[in-house]
Amino acid sequence: MSDAVCPAGYHGFEPFDMNNPFPSYEELRKEQPVMFDDRVGYYVVTRYDDVKSVFENWQTFSSENAQAPVRPISAAAKKVMDDGGFTAYSGLSARIPPEHTRIRAVASKAFTPRRYKVLEPFIRDNTNIMIGEMLAKGDAGGDILADIAYELPAITILTLLGVPVEKIPEVKAWATSRAVITWGELTDEEQIPHAHNLVKYWSFCQELVANAHANPGDNLVSDMVALQQAGDEISDHEIASVLYSMLFAGHETTTTLISNAVRVLLQHRVAYEALVADPEKIPGAIDEVLRYSPSIVAWRRKAVQDGEIGGVKIPKGSEILLVMGSANRDENVFDQPDAFNIDRENSRNHLAFGYGIHYCLGNMLAKLQAKVALEEITKNVPSLRLKPETEIKFGENLSFRVPTAVPVEWN
Repeated sequence: MSDAVCPAGYHGFEPFDMNNPFPSYEELRKEQPVMFDDRVGYYVVTRYDDVKSVFENWQTFSSENAQAPVRPISAAAKKVMDDGGFTAYSGLSARIPPEHTRIRAVASKAFTPRRYKVLEPFIRDNTNIMIGEMLAKGDAGGDILADIAYELPAITILTLLGVPVEKIPEVKAWATSRAVITWGELTDEEQIPHAHNLVKYWSFCQELVANAHANPGDNLVSDMVALQQAGDEISDHEIASVLYSMLFAGHETTTTLISNAVRVLLQHRVAYEALVADPEKIPGAIDEVLRYSPSIVAWRRKAVQDGEIGGVKIPKGSEILLVMGSANRDENVFDQPDAFNIDRENSRNHLAFGYGIHYCLGNMLAKLQAKVALEEITKNVPSLRLKPETEIKFGENLSFRVPTAVPVEWN
């Protein structure tokens, strides 16, 4: 091992427990900022500068394991996927240069601000429809996650890709399967139904590309196919792989961002009321939410050669867990890091979208949707509050911190 091996106790860190991991993050930053956790086989990195430096050094710390299942795929589940023709690979996050550079260049040409900003009125209309339906429940109250955040980003990303919104239940089910089979702790038997879903999910992505060739339309898939036909180097399989990523990351993390934004703001009532009084503060509030309670709290890398993180030697072949949820509360970077402050001057320095060559391509679309949602919620429901005695729980996961519900009420 190395001098990063941790004795029993792990400073309170529990890799899959997302209910309140922040005290353990603080302990790790203070006591063992680069710790080998033999329960999961990862070097756990918790300080801001160390996390950022690993993101920057892609030559030593490769992203090739970013989409690898935390728990190996069982033989039975693998057979389901092999028999179903599942050959999906990461769109971008697990690829490395020069392949990553080539594919990202094509995706960036298609995924432009013009392409998604034309959706803003559509996003706003859908948000208001959902708010109206939630308010119609009256005294029964609502759930920000189920009533607004769950479908809004899915409608947006499906529309961007030219997919009928009727596919939302299927796409959401496929996304859930991808999340739990990649970042969860499923038994061999539990993996099987999710493996069937991944086969359906991948087949659908391939169908989208084939349809764009046969019947091009005004959507992102057709844009990438047109770039291919104009000479840009990207294969149909690679376009389908980009879609495989977008149909997951394009809505799941934004669902969580909107849910967490409302949850955190209502837990800090003065901040919510400040946005009601001055909507211009909303962009800053979103960055502070991303710092304080990001959708993704940890991401993975693999050492492809001997390296060093924070003075700790990292042998070639080592698996690394970069805890952005801890880095975003590093007291050496953020003053009073455990305080939620929508006026914080350096909130935008958070690492919630990663850093370096793999910085999230869809960050502006995610923030746009969160901005519109908060503008309409604070305008239409200024009295919104969490239901009394609400204890919000988060699903177990290595990387994603997702609330299971955000129950609310209003005057």
